[in-house]
Amino acid sequence: MTTNDKDTKKDVIRKKMLEHQSEAKVVRKIVLIISILVVLFILLVGGGGYLYIKSAMKPVDPKSMLQKKVDIPIGSSVTGIAVTLEKNGIIKDAKVFKYYVKLKNEGGFMAGEYQLSPSMDVQEIVSRLKTGKVLALASFKITIPEGKQLKEIAAIIAAATKQNEADIFNKLNDKAFIKDLMAKYPDILTEEIMNPTIKYPLEGYLYPATYPFYKPNPTVTEMVTAMLDKTRTVLSDYTEESKDKKLTVHQLLTMASLVEEEATDKADRKTISSVFYNRMKKGMPLQTDPTVLYAQGKHKEKVLYKDLEVSSPYNTYKNKGLPPGPIGNAGRISIEAALNPEKTDYYYFLATADGDVLFTKTLEEHNKLKAEHISSKK
Repeated sequence: MTTNDKDTKKDVIRKKMLEHQSEAKVVRKIVLIISILVVLFILLVGGGGYLYIKSAMKPVDPKSMLQKKVDIPIGSSVTGIAVTLEKNGIIKDAKVFKYYVKLKNEGGFMAGEYQLSPSMDVQEIVSRLKTGKVLALASFKITIPEGKQLKEIAAIIAAATKQNEADIFNKLNDKAFIKDLMAKYPDILTEEIMNPTIKYPLEGYLYPATYPFYKPNPTVTEMVTAMLDKTRTVLSDYTEESKDKKLTVHQLLTMASLVEEEATDKADRKTISSVFYNRMKKGMPLQTDPTVLYAQGKHKEKVLYKDLEVSSPYNTYKNKGLPPGPIGNAGRISIEAALNPEKTDYYYFLATADGDVLFTKTLEEHNKLKAEHISSKK
């Protein structure tokens, strides 16, 4: 074999090796692209699945006051119970309910006719089925309206249970009692409520709703636990949104309480919320009258100029930013307004005697409306 033949053979081998290397690179690229697409698909499906399951665990309708009779026959399987609950509109997804029960190793569900509501979450429904609370009529119910303060809630509990109002209020402010609750609800009752400038640590945390109680003499602890359970359930709908807005639970409930106190039936709460946020961004005090009355511990139809001089960290005429804590409880609408204010350039609002709320951009406009609609403060 000549030298030229050898060189030619080497060239052919080299050429084939290069072709193989090129093909291998192409294959690797294809495999890499496919792998990336598979991973992205898994992430999308997994993320979507997680969000769906999280949603399915929540109440069908948190605001519903409906109570439905649901029959669970003797010998019902978990699958059968789940299908029955979904058909009756009590849960969102039978499969999610079934897998939750299996994952948590729940069981011992009791047959019978139950009174269930679309406002219940999955955990509450499971608990009801395990304890066999079948069509048990509530011994009594208490209704905590929106905008109520802790003192008023103590009075409502006292009237319903025939207990001493002062004893209940003292219990609601007992440090050991509050610490126990903080240990049970670390996600909502944080160290912020123990700020020494706060009047009452649980102020604003007892959610406004109607609460049925199935035994005649529940303890204050049991009643407060029911209210905090509801607060946790409601706030869980806004966890991610609160994080995005960089609002703690305490800040959110504080802002929501201001909106609740200032709102009328005709008011756009999101616009009221925008005024508060606009003023804070500009470094202006909030100057909201309900905080002055809260500082004084009074309920008055009219705030006088002398009231604005009260020395208190809650006085938003003297102190900028949010007060130390909520000044009352707030419902879902006010919580949502605190999270999602309208985008406006308003810095003032005025509630008229008819319940209308008028919004203005300048102090001059505000004073003009005040002269027209409100008599001068003394």
